[in-house]
Amino acid sequence: MGIDIPDQERVEVAFTRIYGIGKKNVLKLLSLADIDPNKRVSKLSKVELSALIKALEDFEVEGNLRKKISDNIARLKAIRSYRGIRHILNLPVHGQRTRTNARTRRGGKKTVGALTKEMWSKIESQQREAITKTS
Repeated sequence: MGIDIPDQERVEVAFTRIYGIGKKNVLKLLSLADIDPNKRVSKLSKVELSALIKALEDFEVEGNLRKKISDNIARLKAIRSYRGIRHILNLPVHGQRTRTNARTRRGGKKTVGALTKEMWSKIESQQREAITKTS
């Protein structure tokens, strides 16, 4: 599938690097393939690898899963649902607080309001110049 899995990791940990296979799914995957979770990747035989690949066909992983998720988000945006609008505005979708926090979605802080005296006088002088030019 194009994913490099380190040879020295335990199978249980190594297969969580596949997008769509998490801690819970890896145990299901290994039970379907009948493989010990504590075994190292380098110690797997060709029979066990083929059993793992066959068991992976039952899971939606990598490109197919990414496409499905992006299609779902595009559908929410198209029907203009509340969640779709939150995706469009790049805000948290699942009801999280936004007054403080939410910095990962909203980006860095932007100070609004408090200006120094120098900045305020510069803005006022620019406004006066604009008024005199239009008059």
